[in-house]
Amino acid sequence: MNPKERLAEIKKRLKETFDPETLGVEDEGYLHQGHEGAKDGRGHFRVLIIAEAFFDKSLIERHRMVYKARGEMMRLDIHAIAIDAWSPDELDR
Repeated sequence: MNPKERLAEIKKRLKETFDPETLGVEDEGYLHQGHEGAKDGRGHFRVLIIAEAFFDKSLIERHRMVYKARGEMMRLDIHAIAIDAWSPDELDR
């Protein structure tokens, strides 16, 4: 999978799983050129996701949910991912 396909697939899976109010996925591969983990072609990404599914969930639960939504991509296509996951009610405080 090339970087554009990876980005599109991550967005698709997160949209289907969480129906987010806000979703941003950025390919940060350019920040990791020459990094050992980038040599095998897997990507580095940053995700911002705001969804009701995260209501009353801990940070670790949210991260697990996002990892699960990406399935085998974590092993095959993603080397590193930074996740900011919020429920809408947290932003209203």
